[in-house]
Amino acid sequence: MQKTFRKTAVVAGAAAAAFGLTLSPASAAPSTTWTVTPSGSYTATNAGNIVLTATIPMTCTTSGASGTMASATGNPAQVAAINAINFGTASTPCTSVLGTVTTVAVTPWTVVAQDYTAGVTKGYIGNVTANVTAGVCKFTVTGKASATYTNSTGVLAVNSVAGELSVTNPVNCGTVITTATKPLFKGNYAIKASNGAIPTIIGTNP
Repeated sequence: MQKTFRKTAVVAGAAAAAFGLTLSPASAAPSTTWTVTPSGSYTATNAGNIVLTATIPMTCTTSGASGTMASATGNPAQVAAINAINFGTASTPCTSVLGTVTTVAVTPWTVVAQDYTAGVTKGYIGNVTANVTAGVCKFTVTGKASATYTNSTGVLAVNSVAGELSVTNPVNCGTVITTATKPLFKGNYAIKASNGAIPTIIGTNP
């Protein structure tokens, strides 16, 4: 009786294992294929003001970026790298009530895709690090910023929410900007591929 029971248990266990192996691939979430056209280098120019708010708004009327875009698979998946980004210029600096604002980005940043619906890709700008000086106040912003990219317009809209970005190393900022401050990064960038075309990002699932 014991031998029969053991044989039955072994057979049942093997069947369960085989059943589990059969189900595993089907139960896994499908991986999104992100098709970027054209791939390669791109440039970005602000379409309207770019605003970094860390208790007080710091506004840039000029901002630009450049990097590379490429197709990818995964969810989330990196579809672009921001290899350089500037906020303001010598002739049109960013401003705030604390004085002129200088922002030095530590790149590369990433553009990460998470969801696609009817020509709009939702995701975020990742690996954000920037050293900010506003008057005598200095601090570093790190984290990520929610964003969407719309194929029909070629606009990357950055619209971070509280808690995505944080402040470190504030110096001479008093109580205005502290490590408890939750910065916001908002603004639109018009994207152009190296051939002048508006790139498209399309997400499909198998």
